Amino acid sequence: MSSLKTYLVARQSLVEKALNAYLPKATTKPATIHKAMRYSLFAGGKRLRPILSLAAGEACGGRPQDALASACAVECIHTYSLIHDDLPCMDNDDFRRGKPTSHKVFGEGIAVLAGDALLTIAFEILGKAPATKRYPTAALISELALASGSRWLIAGQVADLEGEGKHISGPHLQFIHRAKTAALLTSSIRLGAMSANATASKLEALTTFGQSLGLAFQVIDDILDVTQTSEKLGKSAGKDVAAQKATYPAVFGLERSRAEAKRLTEQARNALKPFGKKAEMLEALADYLLARDY
Repeated sequence: MSSLKTYLVARQSLVEKALNAYLPKATTKPATIHKAMRYSLFAGGKRLRPILSLAAGEACGGRPQDALASACAVECIHTYSLIHDDLPCMDNDDFRRGKPTSHKVFGEGIAVLAGDALLTIAFEILGKAPATKRYPTAALISELALASGSRWLIAGQVADLEGEGKHISGPHLQFIHRAKTAALLTSSIRLGAMSANATASKLEALTTFGQSLGLAFQVIDDILDVTQTSEKLGKSAGKDVAAQKATYPAVFGLERSRAEAKRLTEQARNALKPFGKKAEMLEALADYLLARDY
């Protein structure tokens, strides 16, 4: 675990420096929007998706710096989705990562625009990613656009909103989680692999890993919402129950949800077998996410 902690700190620092360089300075006119973009982007996130992107690239023999543009682009998409998710018209949350949400600090209008700006700059950053023999820059852009569009990330948000207060079947709940959470997490891993010119078989294995890990991540998120405090989570605990959201504990109960998270994590680990020791850090990250308490 100590080696994982060292790895997380080192890769997080790498991502922070890169994001700081890619984003316009807070003083760039109009300063309000750039302050708002930076406020949410640098609010203390775990940088899980970019770190997974870097680790996937390394598992395929690539260098961290080759995956940095892709990793930062994904983090901008993720942060934009959180800003919009917290809006009064969506999940209406006052806190994110232990701080007041964007609309609480800057107002709803600027919060919407900050999300829009982060979504847009993600593709500006991704356009600077180095191409490889198998994957031109256009392939990277297409990958992220698909994952964050109306068939995946946004589809999940829509299904999540429409499912509030309704009886949701297990398969439909899986669709929500697969679209809302797993798709972008999987895309971050795929982009990291693509930055290392991964073979088709390696990309397929990492896609399976990402899909299983992404579902496990959301199941655990659902569990934590009903078992942890707001202080621990850095966001309002119990919001899913209050909003009558479709979650794993609500549909399957806590014990079955815990068992499902464990099963999915093991499924993710199994997908890494072709990589041998090169995937040690990805395996460690999967175990770390299963055991997390915030």
